[in-house]
Amino acid sequence: MTSMDENLSAEQEGSGTRRGRGAGGGAAARRAARAGGGPGVQQTYINRKIKVYEVLDEEGLSLIEQNAETVLEEVGIEFRDDAEALALWKEAGADVKGERVHFPKGLCRSLLKTAPSTYTQHARNAARSVQIGGNATVFAPVYGPPFVRDLDGNRRYATIEDFQNFVKLAYMAPSIHHSGGTVCEPVDVPVNKRHLDMIYAHMRYSDKPFMGSVTAPERAEDTIAMCKVLFGEKFVDENTVLTSLINANSPMVFDETMLGALKVYARNNQACIVTPFILAGAMSPVTVAGTLTQVLAEVLAGASFTQLIRPGAPVIFGTFASSISMQSGAPTFGTPEPSLVSYGAAQFARRLGLPFRTGGSLCGSKVPDAQAAYESANTLNSTVLAGTNFVLHAAGWLEGGLASCYEKFMMDIDQLGMQQKFAEGVDLSENGQAMDAIRQVGPGSHFLGCDHTQANFQSAFYRSTIADNNSYEQWLAEGQKTAPQRANELARRWLESYEAPHLDEGIDEALKDFIAKKKESMPDAFT
Repeated sequence: MTSMDENLSAEQEGSGTRRGRGAGGGAAARRAARAGGGPGVQQTYINRKIKVYEVLDEEGLSLIEQNAETVLEEVGIEFRDDAEALALWKEAGADVKGERVHFPKGLCRSLLKTAPSTYTQHARNAARSVQIGGNATVFAPVYGPPFVRDLDGNRRYATIEDFQNFVKLAYMAPSIHHSGGTVCEPVDVPVNKRHLDMIYAHMRYSDKPFMGSVTAPERAEDTIAMCKVLFGEKFVDENTVLTSLINANSPMVFDETMLGALKVYARNNQACIVTPFILAGAMSPVTVAGTLTQVLAEVLAGASFTQLIRPGAPVIFGTFASSISMQSGAPTFGTPEPSLVSYGAAQFARRLGLPFRTGGSLCGSKVPDAQAAYESANTLNSTVLAGTNFVLHAAGWLEGGLASCYEKFMMDIDQLGMQQKFAEGVDLSENGQAMDAIRQVGPGSHFLGCDHTQANFQSAFYRSTIADNNSYEQWLAEGQKTAPQRANELARRWLESYEAPHLDEGIDEALKDFIAKKKESMPDAFT
């Protein structure tokens, strides 16, 4: 078995051809991409060159911050079924009454001073490592659905094969920077063992960074152990290789499961996304300001707890905000109020000096139709303009998060590519100014044949892999295909052409051996 450094070197130097084919590198891949047949060249995480959009002035920010501190002090946050957490808070100076913790004003903010404003999450291929925080934006796939809408048009429970397929698609997608976590829930594998297969899929079928299991503390421990096999124990001890999702049980509760996973990751210097999961009107007040107050209070409590576990452990200010239909109670997406929450929460994250997570390509539609497109676009635009650092659910989300959809995944990653281009901002280089072109063409002519256009035409504009911009007659001749149909064909082509990135055989065997022993150590459980 090689060391982490040797493995990275082998991937970068000795396996470039293999990785290039799988990841879409090389001239042949670029030609295929232009023809709509291949994934194209992998992109690094976004380094935003555009300004963020802010909705709160200083007066509004101060008001909500004061209200959040009042909630923390007077109402408190419950840390359920975790005696260690309660003891740590009491030692830190909080007023603990039963399972409810009341925080003196400023305590949480003081603790968060040790949290880093940016960190690097390392991938096993160093070229795929990502920065979390600052001006960086990282796109990660859908997370959590128990169902899939497959390429044959069926809505069914997800399987481990579906999970592997989505990992492969995310690996091949140029505008996906992170492999994500539970891209779907493989219900054909026992509940107490499926985390092993899911983590292995991320490690084997992709070389991008990934997320850890949070469904039980021991599953988080298994994730850490597998990472030590993949990266080397010393490397994991000294670096962050996982970013994992810790949801608050809103309103104002952290439960034993989430706290257990948080403690495992924080103790091992691995990052936690502390995220209030909000359906406004049910799990928070119906107003934007009230929801922001609760979100800030919950994040302050949960994020600062990571610093009680290990000062300096990476932590992300997260929020998942949606509204609900006040007639049916169903969640709604792409509406104005959650966007305002996201914009405001991003401002608070920046004031705290923490990386920020929100948004994605969210929708309530049951199929990848116009509703799905409009709602996803509304959510994604505000996500990028808010200055979000880590974007979960960036591709594949359908049906309010109940289903991962292959076609929607392909349509979404096309939009992510557009957002990446947009976030680059305006090119003000000599080439970007195009003065030579203006001088050459002059009044009354056109720019199609000028030298500047000829030199830049291949990269001047984003070229969609899904949209059809041909004539009506050509569209008819090619079968009158809709966007979902084109996405379906593209997903099939990608999966057929997939090639796994190189993984050291010794490491692969060690991972398989670890998984086999863990599975043998316990009976199957399906609840």
